[in-house]
Amino acid sequence: MQINNLEKFLEKVRRDEFPIGAVVGLADPTVTELAANVGFDFVFIDGEHGDIDRKCAMEHLMAVKGTDAASFYRVPCCNHTEIKKIIDFAPAGIIVPMVMNAEEAKRAIEAMRYPPTGNRGCGFRRGLAYGAGDFDEYWKASAHDPIVILQLEHVDAYRDLDRILALDGLDSIMIGPYDFSASMGKAGQWDDPELRAIFDDACRRIRAAGVMLGVALDVRAEEWRARGAQWMAVKGDMTALVERWRDVIRTLKDERNK
Repeated sequence: MQINNLEKFLEKVRRDEFPIGAVVGLADPTVTELAANVGFDFVFIDGEHGDIDRKCAMEHLMAVKGTDAASFYRVPCCNHTEIKKIIDFAPAGIIVPMVMNAEEAKRAIEAMRYPPTGNRGCGFRRGLAYGAGDFDEYWKASAHDPIVILQLEHVDAYRDLDRILALDGLDSIMIGPYDFSASMGKAGQWDDPELRAIFDDACRRIRAAGVMLGVALDVRAEEWRARGAQWMAVKGDMTALVERWRDVIRTLKDERNK
């Protein structure tokens, strides 16, 4: 849909431009608008770990309109009601965290599609311009918009990866390396041979299945590109503030001490 810039994002993936996105967890939608305006290809609005409520979520999704950034929203959990709270606000993609098996993955996919494919409820809101849009165009677009993004962030999900990848309607898998490594008792140990082998294998199988591969990590971008990652969420708003403020303090103190 034009209001969420999904096609712009997908075109960048098709051209192998490796779109990058900012992770926004702060409640003020100004942050999302700012992230879009500085040039990120998408904004990953975090309804799982941040303090963003439903009303605030809609304001964040509206903030990308008029920019070139796509709007992705992460719901708190794999739950039909949580997906329903967001989907009528017309994000470009919905990210479902901690999907553990094919049964959960199937429920997530079905929650994002209208019958007979799924069980999404018919609450026509922002995607239909609150009733002012063309219904036939909206209904046609809703078969693929928003895209379904499932997070692979636990070793148990990896063990069921083949069944997950066999599901119809799965658009993208986003690997969450921190949670995944923690599920193996190896949090952040990116050079661990077993962890590297699993990441290599998972990426290979995801790409071979024709599913779009994303990753959420702010380091080792080229390593993940070599594995076949097609898009990457690279920096959180709070992390960016911490890093930049520390740089400012360090620079000013160094100048003062000269």
